Amino acid sequence: MSNSANQTRLHRFAISTVCVAMVTLVMGALTTSKNAGMAFRDWPTSDGINMLTYPWLADFARNWDKFLEHGHRLAGALIGMWSIALVVFAYRTPAESPWPRRIAVSVLVGVICQGLLGGFRVQLDERGLAMLHGFFAALVFSLMGCLVTITGWRWNNNEQETDRFTDLIMRITAGLTVVLLGLQYILGGLIRHHGTGLHEHLGLGLLALGFMFVSATMSSSSNSEWIRSSAWKLLLVTIVQVALGAGAWVSKFGFAQLGYVATADSIMQVALRTSHTVWGIVLFMTAVVHALKVFRVSANSEFEPETAFEVRSITPVGGNS
Repeated sequence: MSNSANQTRLHRFAISTVCVAMVTLVMGALTTSKNAGMAFRDWPTSDGINMLTYPWLADFARNWDKFLEHGHRLAGALIGMWSIALVVFAYRTPAESPWPRRIAVSVLVGVICQGLLGGFRVQLDERGLAMLHGFFAALVFSLMGCLVTITGWRWNNNEQETDRFTDLIMRITAGLTVVLLGLQYILGGLIRHHGTGLHEHLGLGLLALGFMFVSATMSSSSNSEWIRSSAWKLLLVTIVQVALGAGAWVSKFGFAQLGYVATADSIMQVALRTSHTVWGIVLFMTAVVHALKVFRVSANSEFEPETAFEVRSITPVGGNS
């Protein structure tokens, strides 16, 4: 089998890892939305029963909180096993670069750390660890997105920027985007776990939307179609996140002008809060992947040396003096 075919198979397996991780993210977000993180007081067992033999499905009818929390634990175990398979697959795939293997190992280490954070959160009953658990999930998910990107065919397509200034602007805006969305995600965690930072989260969200629009507009001057499409995709994901945030706000606080009264823990409220959280992780991952693409194109680019001044020979009018 050719190296290209092997790389394609690794790329597809990396995509499947992202899909499996999404199940864990959704279950975790549902658990937090329902405030069910302490449905069990023990870990890694559940009510003293081995995690894999616990009668999980029986809780669907009798205890929804335990059903969600144990479902999250099972999904965590699944992505753990999937990450082990990812590392094995990466090392069995011939590669010119060591980075796919390094990132695959980083994903596995991240998933293990994430599981330990979740376990310590239960054992210590510490909401601060729950917030860290949520933010670390975004980082690990972003690593998975990076692996998908570097194993894709466009990674070695050698697109280049033709203008040094455009290249600089793209790198600055891509880096600032990751920082801005990271801060925004932390504020969102403060709301979910501590009930603070609501107005700061709202204000920074509007700022992020404006920044994404400016970034996407500026990227239109990029020579790389890969960067242009990535920037506009990031803007689209941001718009969806803002819409979900608005829906979560209305479902929590109501909308008096239309006569809508919020109902605590309603299906709509839980669904919108969960969707907003999960999509926030997707947004952060999209921003990290976009930055990775920008710096990849920058590394491939070759610019002509610039001269600060251009010296010209000027002949006086009327000939030589």
